[in-house]
Amino acid sequence: MMVAVATDSSSTPSNDKPRRVRRTRMTGAERRQQLLEIGRTLFAAKGFEGTSVEEIAAKAGVSKPVVYEHFGGKEGLYAVVVDREMRRLLDMVTSSLTAGHPRELCEQAAFALLDYIEEYTDGFRILVRDSPIPQSTGSFASLISDIATQVEDILGREFKSRGFDPKLAPLYAQALVGMVALTGQWWLDVRKPKKAEVAAHLVNLAWHGLDGLEAKPHLIGRRKA
Repeated sequence: MMVAVATDSSSTPSNDKPRRVRRTRMTGAERRQQLLEIGRTLFAAKGFEGTSVEEIAAKAGVSKPVVYEHFGGKEGLYAVVVDREMRRLLDMVTSSLTAGHPRELCEQAAFALLDYIEEYTDGFRILVRDSPIPQSTGSFASLISDIATQVEDILGREFKSRGFDPKLAPLYAQALVGMVALTGQWWLDVRKPKKAEVAAHLVNLAWHGLDGLEAKPHLIGRRKA
């Protein structure tokens, strides 16, 4: 006994060609941004030397010439990534300094750096590495120096009001910002204690150190020069 099998007239006929999936073509700006994000991730994880143009291109799904077309090579891509991160960190710190009271300004500066580390971890990992190529925005050390300059004016006014020599404000600004930056490098991996607690301890040391500052500090050891 033969059973008739009904056929679905809506089925795709055997002679129909498979439909092509359309790919959305990126604009030049979109491709550049994609390569920057991929490069940022790879440089953070592997460093400059450990990252290759081949890997960047493969992650982006493009050929090597596309990377060269946008950045001239790995060095150009790395330079743009570093410059962007340095500007971002400097902007975050300088824009955070809005309070009137010096102690709260210290808190704001500490939080700004810790916020950057928390939100842009890959960027901070790249910045604290020694850059193998010159940067238009300088090195991480020069960035810290730029931030210290912002703090320097605040300290200068505070020193003057307390009868201290305002000419020493740059030295103390470098010391305070350097303390926060180095603590940030340590906190980058341990992430303990919590951010607010780290900021509180940093400000505790900085503020009470400044509060008990001697107008003319002296050495107590044998060495005097």
